[in-house]
Amino acid sequence: MKVVVTGSLGHIGQPLTQLLVQRGHAVTVVSRTPDKQKDIEALGATAAIGSLEDVDFLASTFAGADVVHAMIPPNNAVPNPMARNRMLGDCLARAIGQSDVKRAVYVSSYGAQLEKGTGLIVGHHHTENALNALPNLEALTHLRATYIYYNLYAYLTMIKTTGFIRANYGDDDRVVLVSPQDIAAAAADEIENQKPGKIVKYVASDERTCREIAQILGRAIGKPDLKWVTITDEQMQSGMEANGVPALVAGQLVEMFGACHSGILHDDYDRHRPTTMGNVKIEDFAREFAVAFNQK
Repeated sequence: MKVVVTGSLGHIGQPLTQLLVQRGHAVTVVSRTPDKQKDIEALGATAAIGSLEDVDFLASTFAGADVVHAMIPPNNAVPNPMARNRMLGDCLARAIGQSDVKRAVYVSSYGAQLEKGTGLIVGHHHTENALNALPNLEALTHLRATYIYYNLYAYLTMIKTTGFIRANYGDDDRVVLVSPQDIAAAAADEIENQKPGKIVKYVASDERTCREIAQILGRAIGKPDLKWVTITDEQMQSGMEANGVPALVAGQLVEMFGACHSGILHDDYDRHRPTTMGNVKIEDFAREFAVAFNQK
C-alpha cells in the first residue's frame, strides 16, 4: 500500500513511519526541512521536502497514494496558532481534493465536535469540516487524540522553581491522556483496516485526575508531595503573559485548558470511548518525565 505521512518525523510521524515500513508499506514522509531527508530515508521511507502551505506540492505528493495520513504539526510560537491551524487545514483539504486520493486518516483532537469554547482545538473542528466536504474521499477517519502526555513537559520549569503545578485545570479534574506511540499505532491500524464512509474514532491511553498525575510524576522526580492546584482563567492568563506568552496565544491556551476543567473536552469522548485503551500509561511516561526533569 502507498501511504503518504504528513507531520515529518515528529512525535507521531516517526513511530508511524516505522510501523508502516515494518509492515511492508511504501511510505512517503512530507517534511519542510531538507535535513530530515536522510533520517526519513534511513527508516526506509521516501522523503517529500516541501511546505504544508504549498497546495500544489502536496497535491502532487498525494497523487497515486492509497491513503494520506494527515496531521498539522503543533506550533504555539506563531502569533496566532488557531489561525495557522485553520490555514494549514485548508491547505491539506484543498490538496487532497485536487489529488486522486480516495482515503484519508486525519489526526484530530477530542473536543473537535465543538465550534467554539475550546481554544486551539477549534482549528481541528474547522479542518474536520473541510475534509468532510470533499466529494472524492470514499473513506475518511477523524482520529481524535486526547491530552498528549508531552503537554506535561510545559510544567517542568514551574515544578523546578515553585515546587508545584498550577493551572486553570487541576485537583480532581479528570484528564484523558494519550501517548504519541499509541496514536501512531491506532493510525497504522486504521490505515490498514479503514472502512468506507466518514467516521470518528477516539484514541486514549489512560485516564487520571490532575491530583493523581501530580502524585505519580512527583514520585518519579523525588517530590512525592507534588500538588496540582487549580487557579482561575484570569490568573493563568496573567501568569502566562508575565512569562512572555503573547496575550492572544495565552488566551487560546487558557480557553483550551478551561474546557478540560469544565469537562466539555471529553464530553463526546465519554459517549464514544475506544474499545481498547493504548499501552502507555502515566507511570510509563513518568519515567521519561523524570529524565527531562533531571536534565532541566
